[in-house]
Amino acid sequence: MTVTDEQATWFTSTFNALSENVELAVLGKRQVVELAFTAMISEGHLLLEDVPGTGKTSLARAMAQTVKGIGTRIQFTPDLLPGDVTGITVFDQKQGTFEFHQGPIFANVVLADEINRASPKTQSALLEVMEEGQVTVDGVTRKVGAPFMVIATQNPVEQAGTYSLPEAQLDRFMMRTSLGYPDHGATLKILEATRSPQVVVPALVELQTIVAMAGLARDVYQNPLVLDYIARIVDATRNATQVRLGVSMRGAMALAKASRTWALAHGRTYVTPDDVKTLADSVLAHRLILDPEAEFDGVTATAVIGQILLDTPPPTQKDLG
Repeated sequence: MTVTDEQATWFTSTFNALSENVELAVLGKRQVVELAFTAMISEGHLLLEDVPGTGKTSLARAMAQTVKGIGTRIQFTPDLLPGDVTGITVFDQKQGTFEFHQGPIFANVVLADEINRASPKTQSALLEVMEEGQVTVDGVTRKVGAPFMVIATQNPVEQAGTYSLPEAQLDRFMMRTSLGYPDHGATLKILEATRSPQVVVPALVELQTIVAMAGLARDVYQNPLVLDYIARIVDATRNATQVRLGVSMRGAMALAKASRTWALAHGRTYVTPDDVKTLADSVLAHRLILDPEAEFDGVTATAVIGQILLDTPPPTQKDLG
């Protein structure tokens, strides 16, 4: 089923309205907000690597408020247990039965704050739900609902007492980005404001609207040559001399899926090579494991992706027809 021009117009206007609404709480970060909603609509998750105080919590809270969803926050600490995330089964003595108490993972937008401060055992409690949208406790599987999105944060500067996310965990995040500090103009607006630090943005759409947008994004046309372009980029990450482990098949599928949403968000019913280029760093860079010598020389995953994009020729407009 192809997306009509009318559907594309509705999607674009709704996407812009969602982004503008969240910008009421997170000033001057339109690109990051758009990436976050692209991940949500693409049924993916977002990893924010940033120093404290840049608005990561505000972003997650504003997104949940905008879509009239349930937003929860889990503060990851070394003593956090898997049951604190997923929930536990408790025996009710009066009824003589076991009763399941849901954990904070049962929400629409889950902020996993400082995720790398919890033990690997607790981090692994997120693996099933991030991949399959369900939680299994004591042999019983429960769905978390839709839309469902994990926004995890970690401080790239302070590494003392942290546990680095394993490749399997990183690979489950569709995108990685950072908010960074606001520019001078946004800083002045924040300082001049007399509002409360915790801004409550107006609810804009129902949860079902996000589900409908996700369905439309799946139907966006991707030319086989664009898919070939994605495959060649992914192959290049696996063959790069500075890379020890390249992008997985999950990463390739994430780039294809996110580019469909990005194209529709910008008014097109088809994906262009520029959509792929725009999202490549956010979707692919965190999945690379660099060679230790390359890291010692100061090579970054972002630089590797940038060079691969320069070396991998995209299909031309003539090729695409």
